[in-house]
Amino acid sequence: MPAMGRSIRNIAIIAHVDHGKTTLVDALLAQSGIFRQGEAVPSCVMDSNVLERERGITILAKNTAVDYGQTRINIVDTPGHADFGGEVERVLGMVDGCLLVVDANEGPMPQTRFVLRKALEKGLRPIVFINKVDRPQAMPDAAVDKVLDLFLELGADDDQCDFPYLFGSGLGGFATADLARGGNTLQPLFEAVLRHTPPPVGDPNKPLQLQVTTLDYSDFLGT
Repeated sequence: MPAMGRSIRNIAIIAHVDHGKTTLVDALLAQSGIFRQGEAVPSCVMDSNVLERERGITILAKNTAVDYGQTRINIVDTPGHADFGGEVERVLGMVDGCLLVVDANEGPMPQTRFVLRKALEKGLRPIVFINKVDRPQAMPDAAVDKVLDLFLELGADDDQCDFPYLFGSGLGGFATADLARGGNTLQPLFEAVLRHTPPPVGDPNKPLQLQVTTLDYSDFLGT
């Protein structure tokens, strides 16, 4: 099937709960220029549901879009809590790539295994982001080794095991391929998404087909 929309990337962000996935999305939004200069950037901007804000976790998958250069990157933030794994599985069937966020101290955790298994089953080749490397207890290199072990345990193929990975901090707003050189922006992560996530495919000459995947409610407009 021919590629379409080569200036588009569709990617899901998956992780164990509290590994910093939603904070990373906040930083991506802030650095993409989606907010006006001088405008305050709210924290957990994607967690708009009242219960999500009360509990401090993502419950429902949310999608947003950022422009990086000439490319539109559609980002889906997914729940990290095991109770909402069905949301993750549904989203992974809609995207062309995923970003696996792993805490540099804790390494892969139970929900990491669950979401990674689903991603591999869908044939996705994850990009790995080792998060929170700026914390004193961080062990980023050990975290990468544990992630590779997990890929092997889950039966990933050779291409999936050769995953690209970056170190960084969603809270600090930086990513780098080399810890010794450091970093001060998320540009390497944006570039990795463009490089390693394929564009969507389809036939632009065929009739339009649309599958509704996300519904929202407004007190003024309704559903």
